[in-house]
Amino acid sequence: MGCGDFFFTLLITFSTTLITYNILISANAPLKQELPGPSTRSSLIVDPIIKMPFERSSSGKKRLFHTAVTASDSVYNTWQCRVMYYWYMKHKDGPNSEMGGFTRILHSGKPDKFMEEIPTFIAQPLPSGMDQGYIVLNRPWAFVQWLQKADIKEDYILMAEPDHIIVKPIPNLSKGGLGAAFPFFYIEPKKYESVLRKYFPEDKGPITTINPIGNSPVIVGKESLKKIAPTWMNISLAMKKDPETDKAFGWVLEMYAYAVSSALHGVGNILYKDFMIQPPWDTEIGKKFIIHYTYGCDYDMKGKLTYGKIGEWRFDKRSYDNVAPPRNLPLPPPGVPESVVTLVKMVNEATSNIPNWGS
Repeated sequence: MGCGDFFFTLLITFSTTLITYNILISANAPLKQELPGPSTRSSLIVDPIIKMPFERSSSGKKRLFHTAVTASDSVYNTWQCRVMYYWYMKHKDGPNSEMGGFTRILHSGKPDKFMEEIPTFIAQPLPSGMDQGYIVLNRPWAFVQWLQKADIKEDYILMAEPDHIIVKPIPNLSKGGLGAAFPFFYIEPKKYESVLRKYFPEDKGPITTINPIGNSPVIVGKESLKKIAPTWMNISLAMKKDPETDKAFGWVLEMYAYAVSSALHGVGNILYKDFMIQPPWDTEIGKKFIIHYTYGCDYDMKGKLTYGKIGEWRFDKRSYDNVAPPRNLPLPPPGVPESVVTLVKMVNEATSNIPNWGS
């Protein structure tokens, strides 16, 4: 083991001991699956600031953001990243776009054969066994490394995921020192207040200070993220190590950790419900910017949703965990919502135009 690897291992091992609040927020110093149901709920509290026009500087200069996507080197993550990057390139220079550069943060610790196709930063994974089978814990650690070492030109960061498809050019939705984030109905700080107070003490404010968000999609200032990221990493590890927290949050644990970390550093977020849609529950594209295809889409041949039961027609990313989807997937039958039809058409366009697809 080299000195660098030994240092990273020592650093991460040490961080798992940072369970108390006072130690967890030491990162204030500068840097040296499935939940069925719609993604919109009447209970969501959406900041009215989202109705305001997009912020522009007095000079009219664009506030560019850098799109960053963390990924493993699995076939499953890789084909999604290739589709995602295709649509990023299609919309980067479109009307109202403030999309800057793009980086795939590959936390496998080694290059793959798509380095020339997709701009990529190589991050080291957590030491073996530290993620306890929850691979998403590599995400905050990968961001810490990227923010430390990469030369990021833009002042803002969009944290996105491989299974995001950009539908139209994205402006910088953040403003006034606030991030811009999608509100998830299943992130419920008030419901889990007793658990979250282990990481967000009462002297930090009401539990509603914690926004109902994950780390993605989020547009946030680069300097703010440099402060948030180490805390996000430490809290993620601490939450996973605590049986009560791990049981309460399950597969969304790392999302809660980001929400808590953002609140600890005083970075509020505009809750922007038009940031993305999640088919099949969201049926129309409307003004949305991103399609998040986290849920399986199952329908009978009459266009009726058969969620929970494999449909006569289906699109589910999990069907392609070991092999990329073929070109020219069959389109949904008549009656299937616009969001699902658009999703499949966009996947098909990408796979038809990406060289050496399936390789």
